[in-house]
Amino acid sequence: MRVLAAAGTFILLLAPNALAAQTAEAPTPPFTITGGVTLASQYRFRGISLSNENVALQGTINLNHSSGFYVGTWSSMIDGFGELGGSNLEVDLYGGYRHSVGHGITVDAGLLYYAYPGSKGGHFEFFEPYANVSATFGPATAKAGVNYAWSQAGIGNNSNRYVYGELSLAVPHTPVTLTSHLGNSNGDTPLTPSGNYTDWSLGATVAWHNLSLGIAYVDTNLSAAEAAQGGATKSIVDGAIVGTLSASF
Repeated sequence: MRVLAAAGTFILLLAPNALAAQTAEAPTPPFTITGGVTLASQYRFRGISLSNENVALQGTINLNHSSGFYVGTWSSMIDGFGELGGSNLEVDLYGGYRHSVGHGITVDAGLLYYAYPGSKGGHFEFFEPYANVSATFGPATAKAGVNYAWSQAGIGNNSNRYVYGELSLAVPHTPVTLTSHLGNSNGDTPLTPSGNYTDWSLGATVAWHNLSLGIAYVDTNLSAAEAAQGGATKSIVDGAIVGTLSASF
């Protein structure tokens, strides 16, 4: 459309601001989908190698609502041992609510359902509520949480409580993030033998666009006898270096 030169100049001067205002006022979509895929040198669950130290392909997809509610699923290849009955897949279903309470603090709570399709000799599915809080201070983020599985047939009619703390540090002006984890499991189940043990890890990740390369040392204080309670050798609870390559969307 043709306009007067003076008017045209006026419009050109205001157009960038007008576009910015329109962009700023664009409503946030009520639903978003996020996910990713990871190739891991092995799958460690609370310090224990559920892939029997073999490579594992893992994937996740989440449906998030702007209110803070979300549902999702995560799965991993495993090498079922002992009471897992030879299952080669773990599928986790979950739903929860995440909310920022200001000053870099976020609370998150929900319910997990663990399933092991193809397991033989029994059903090992079980539920596990969880809750955690994280706080960001500049480049550092601290997180503390607790998971509690009440007594259920899928975990030998025992209960289990898992508490943990994590600390990460994004190294300024680099794509590197340093990570650490310390956890304690209390309750003897097919996945967490001995009744009470501690696991920990130290690692680092390097991010590039939507890719992430990670390496971590993972270990537990479980003995060979305690590992045998879960139908496994000590190698799956010994210290190990775990590498990961992840892509997110």
